[in-house]
Amino acid sequence: MTLALHGTGVSRGIAIGTAHILERGELEIPQKTIPSYLIQAEISRYQFALQVASQQLRVIQDHIPKHTPKDIAAFIDTHLLMIDDPMLKEGPITIIAQKQCNAEHAIKTQGDQIIAVFQEMDDPYLRTRKDDIEHVVNRIQRILLNQPSEKSNIIDKLRGQIIIADDLSPADTILMQHHDVVAIISELGGPTSHTAILARSLNIPAIVGAKHIRQYIKNGERIIIDSLANVIIVDPDNKILTHYYEHQKSLLRKQASLHNLKLKPSNTQDRKKIALYANIELPEDLSGVKKVAASGIGLFRTEFLFMNRTQLPDENEQYQVYLRVIKSLKGLPVTIRTLDLGADKNFHINMDSEFPEKSSALGLRAIRLCLKDPSLFKPQLRAILRASAHGPVKLMIPMISNLLECQQVLELLETCKQELKKRRLKFDNKLPVGCMIETPAAALMAQTLANHTDFLSIGTNDLIQYTLAIDRIDTQVSYLYDPLHPAVLQLIQKTIKAGIKAGIPVSLCGEMAGEPVYTRLLLGMGLKEFSMHPSTLLEVKEMVRSSNTKKLTTLTNKILKCETSDEVASYLQKINSL
Repeated sequence: MTLALHGTGVSRGIAIGTAHILERGELEIPQKTIPSYLIQAEISRYQFALQVASQQLRVIQDHIPKHTPKDIAAFIDTHLLMIDDPMLKEGPITIIAQKQCNAEHAIKTQGDQIIAVFQEMDDPYLRTRKDDIEHVVNRIQRILLNQPSEKSNIIDKLRGQIIIADDLSPADTILMQHHDVVAIISELGGPTSHTAILARSLNIPAIVGAKHIRQYIKNGERIIIDSLANVIIVDPDNKILTHYYEHQKSLLRKQASLHNLKLKPSNTQDRKKIALYANIELPEDLSGVKKVAASGIGLFRTEFLFMNRTQLPDENEQYQVYLRVIKSLKGLPVTIRTLDLGADKNFHINMDSEFPEKSSALGLRAIRLCLKDPSLFKPQLRAILRASAHGPVKLMIPMISNLLECQQVLELLETCKQELKKRRLKFDNKLPVGCMIETPAAALMAQTLANHTDFLSIGTNDLIQYTLAIDRIDTQVSYLYDPLHPAVLQLIQKTIKAGIKAGIPVSLCGEMAGEPVYTRLLLGMGLKEFSMHPSTLLEVKEMVRSSNTKKLTTLTNKILKCETSDEVASYLQKINSL
């Protein structure tokens, strides 16, 4: 019987294949009391498990195929760093000694504590990094319990298969790649989870968050993934199969035609030049940027430099990373966003530190954190300034909510300039500085901020959730996350108008920028700069090139007067059919 199930599509496309369910089974972690005279032996057993875990990851690392996307390999590096970090290297040993418990229970206790900290983080991307801890802890536990972590002999079974799992580790993905796996479905995860990131890197369709799906699908059963429609079709009949085979061929033809747009200008039909930038998280993401010939980097997230390590990156380390990106782009602009970590930043920055207390989701994060701790912020400012001597760089401040924060950043930046002058180091003295508009407060006072800065960038991911007072990762309220809410559109329009009046550029770097369905609406609102994941850039370019901004004005004005999202959606269909 044909059955339709739903999840969240995170890597676009359609896949047709047979189901391969990865079953590892839940680990049963025993809790035992260890006699005093055996404590040292238990500690040695745990230390040996760490060594084996590290060896396993290095073997995987040594056998990574040459063409593996570098961000996948970077996950293995992260896991190796975690194994060597005091939080996992020494924390469980302390628990073994103090509680006289077995190593399996000690690493579970420590892992649960660390994961609890991640779950309290206000940043959705960082919150999902708890996956790293879960994967590393699981690996160590399996070694202690004498259970295998990965089975390379499953590879031959994966050809033409759609993988279904609770979640996938980076090691799983490396083992299965280049073996014609056609798609991935996971019960857990969201748009920023490991599985989502890895699927996008491998350019295969994926749906995550498909809860309890393994209860409805059998091994070897024919299934279809339509990640564009967020649907999984189980046991499709011939009519449905024929439809999706044709749809799949159509998408492949479209992808081929999109590639032809790579070197064509991103101008509208009425000759308005639109800049299409890319968002990146790691220097390794640059290969994707070059594949689509982006106009530059509209958002370079710098958090990766500070995560999962025992010491802060110093000024020179940060400078070298920024320099690498700037030189790779050969004259194209790079917008570097300053550190945007959450209230629990001590855990990321210094894993030796004690666990921070539970904090509000609207607590100490991003620019609030940086201004509270200049010793953290100033090295980054100096590194960005030094990098600006080698190419066009912009500095972007996240989570601004008032003018004072902006002024404090400018004052600190001036101090850093004086310090570099004393060291006789070069930098761009006119380095453009801009604000991210992510809070309703910033959007409402966009004109004031525009009068004191060089550019504005709208971060719709946070702007939407803060405006609508919902946590987009919380599945119980995520249905309220609505880019077409009239309040959200009015705040976006207010920001764009403020930039136009002040004569400064305004970009949009949230998920809305990479969704072609919103492109014409944003063009009609006056937006001229989009920044998005490289994988969606050519689709947006196609929409830009088929649009006439003069014809969009009337419908856009009607949209901005709508009172409900449904009204907006109705007009949006009309604007996209022009």
